[in-house]
Amino acid sequence: MRQPIPFPLDKEKTFFESLNDWIGDIFYDELPEKGFDLRDEQIFMAFQIEQALKEKSVLFAEAGVGTGKTLAYLLPAIAYARYTGKPALISCADETLIEQLVKKGGDIDRLNDLFDLKLDVRLAKSRDQYLCLQRFEGAQKRLDADFLYDIEDSLPEFVNKTFSMQNTYPYGERSSYPEVTDEEWQQVNYHPIQNCQACELRNKCGQTIHRNHYRKATDLVICSHDFLMEHIWTKETRIREGQTPLLPDYSLAVLDEGHLLEFAAQRALTYEVQEMTLLHVTQRVMVDGVREKTLGLIEQVIDLHNEFFRELRKSTIASDEDRKGIRKTDELLLIGRETVRKIDDLLEEFVFEGELYTIPEYDLKLAEEYFDLYTFAMKLFVEEGDAINWLEVKDEIETLVIMPRLVTDILDEKFFDGKVPIIFSSATLSVQKDFTYIADSLGIDDFQSFSVPSPFDYEDVMKVFKHPLEQQDKFGRVYDLFSTGDQTLVLFKSKMDMDNFKRSLPLDHQYTIEFEGDRELSTVVKEFQEGKFQVLCSYHLWEGLDLPGEALTKVIIVDLPFPPKDPVFEAKRKFSANPLEEIDLPFMQLRIQQGIGRLIRTSNDYGEIHLLLNEEELVIEHLWGQILPVPAENF
Repeated sequence: MRQPIPFPLDKEKTFFESLNDWIGDIFYDELPEKGFDLRDEQIFMAFQIEQALKEKSVLFAEAGVGTGKTLAYLLPAIAYARYTGKPALISCADETLIEQLVKKGGDIDRLNDLFDLKLDVRLAKSRDQYLCLQRFEGAQKRLDADFLYDIEDSLPEFVNKTFSMQNTYPYGERSSYPEVTDEEWQQVNYHPIQNCQACELRNKCGQTIHRNHYRKATDLVICSHDFLMEHIWTKETRIREGQTPLLPDYSLAVLDEGHLLEFAAQRALTYEVQEMTLLHVTQRVMVDGVREKTLGLIEQVIDLHNEFFRELRKSTIASDEDRKGIRKTDELLLIGRETVRKIDDLLEEFVFEGELYTIPEYDLKLAEEYFDLYTFAMKLFVEEGDAINWLEVKDEIETLVIMPRLVTDILDEKFFDGKVPIIFSSATLSVQKDFTYIADSLGIDDFQSFSVPSPFDYEDVMKVFKHPLEQQDKFGRVYDLFSTGDQTLVLFKSKMDMDNFKRSLPLDHQYTIEFEGDRELSTVVKEFQEGKFQVLCSYHLWEGLDLPGEALTKVIIVDLPFPPKDPVFEAKRKFSANPLEEIDLPFMQLRIQQGIGRLIRTSNDYGEIHLLLNEEELVIEHLWGQILPVPAENF
């Protein structure tokens, strides 16, 4: 049921004038009466957001840690949603931060209780965050694993029984299976090759039920940047095909940790060709009764695909990065083009097979859609264009990835079109109050911006230590720093670095350590906050993680977080006049500020930051030392 605007409207005033008065009353009077600190930075931010809503503009709202950014954007957003009759969209950096935003005792929960707003808040998670019943059944046939039995035991009765679908309810989220590893989850979650439209289990699918649930939200829909970008890219196509867009219409968008939007936009536009997926798809259509000509073409496609990946491995540029660059040799391109030609022939034969009804309808449609995407991606690869290509291992499968170099034109057309206000919120959107880097990367020409500092006195509550070390000695120093017993977050530049550290640990190590990926991440973060283990190692929790008080008193940054020398950033550097100043430094400076920002979250927090620095990193201290909240001391 839709709730009223949380303040009375006056015939003598516009909605925005009344909103302005209400914001002043809340922050100057009501919140202080309820025990909240009066923060000028927070109040300034709320009024700036109110102005951006009025003008439907893009606003870069940079406010230091402790400003209370969430309350500053939530109150105007809720009022505006109720005024327009469309929910506000809150987009977070990832799924872990979604859970953190709606946790018991969090900002939304407290706001709801303080002002009896009766908020309707619903989560819209990325599709890979949901169990796929088709893939789950397939995994059960291939594997005999305990985690599959655990998932099966947790399924609602309506999944396996036939009765009124009025009894359905949302289920099957990744966060519902905290003990399942990321690797195990990749066996059973939604995968892009799944043909949901043709799936006979669609009405029982947890993803479908969740989507029907969050589409009815009246106040707030909360999603990840990845899912928002997938919605943006697929909206027109889904409508054209008679499908509902992934997200409902919204009145405004708040991008929490908005500096990460560019990477989400690029990910949403990537195309992937995986070595093993083609084999799995073709196995499903090679059934009894299929014509000999079709079977022959399938065998030829499989052989060419395998030959392509053999040549692809030969053409991969050696690197320590997860993403390996590719030399487009004549032989590689020749095999790729021949594969596309054979698949075109195969798709013509599938038309005849469909008329014979030999292949199950779902499997045939899945194969047709898969090969349509396969040929589209492969054509992008073999043609000379503006795409970036690399090879990486994803879910233990070698994957060719094709990504557009720039997303600015598409974002300008489909997102930054002036139809709804867009608020970027983060502690780090600028480099020393210059917003050029983020604005240029997203193609935003017209925007408003402000930057307000953190209200904390860092000199009193934070110590920053620099450790001059040889690179090979860093892991040993990390381990030594555990001995004080502090609740410790260790931040790595990449998953590979974190995995190398994991392998370096003594077999009989005495500390309780959790590694990102070993279990469902939001559960791990919750247990870390509760003090159930001492050390959390991560490669992507540089931003957004909120662990106040004793939950976190030490942060270890193993390497300065420069961007990787992978094909994505190499393409950025190639088109930059000054790659160091325009690409590498801003990325590193923003990221290190984010990592340090994990430590002090409230006025009662305290702790230490430890920077492990090799000789090369020490030489450039003038480039990172200036952005530290307090000067670094030698350890």
